[in-house]
Formats: sequence, C-alpha cells, structure tokens
Amino acid sequence: MDERFEAFVRDRLRELGREYERTRRAYSAGKDEAAPAADSLPTDDNGRAKLVCRRYAERRAIDVDDGVPVCFDPDHTDCIGCVEDIDAGRIETW
Repeated sequence: MDERFEAFVRDRLRELGREYERTRRAYSAGKDEAAPAADSLPTDDNGRAKLVCRRYAERRAIDVDDGVPVCFDPDHTDCIGCVEDIDAGRIETW
C-alpha cells in the first residue's frame, strides 16, 4: 500500500475517533442537563404532580414520593415505565 494513503487513512481514523468522543461527551452532558428531577414536575394548587397515567391513559394529579407516584404498582409494566420516564425526565405531563 502507498505510504501516503496509509498516512491519510490513519489521520482520518484519528480525526473520526476524536469527533466520536466529542459527540459522546456532548450527548452525555446534554442528557444530564435535560433530565428534570421529580421535584421539578408541574404541580397543581395542592402540590401534586400533574402526570398522564400510562396505565389508564388519563390525566392525574398525584403525589410523587422520591420519584415514585403513590399509585405505583410494581407488578405492572406501565407503572414501571412511568417511574423510568420520571427518572429520565421524559414523563408526559399536563
């Protein structure tokens, strides 16, 4: 193989590696900043979080203790997904 071509490929791979690392770090930093805490969920006048229930597909004003709604059922997949969404900051609110 031509030495110039090998040098070109090597330099390009190094550049791609650096770009990948910059992108990975930016994604991680942005993800951390975008995820709101359970305390920052919108609330009603009584201080209850305004969430859209995944299990029953309805709007609910519900108390949330340590990121877990009081209606949480550990045996139901939708409830588990709700808690995961609260932790990740992607829960649907109203």
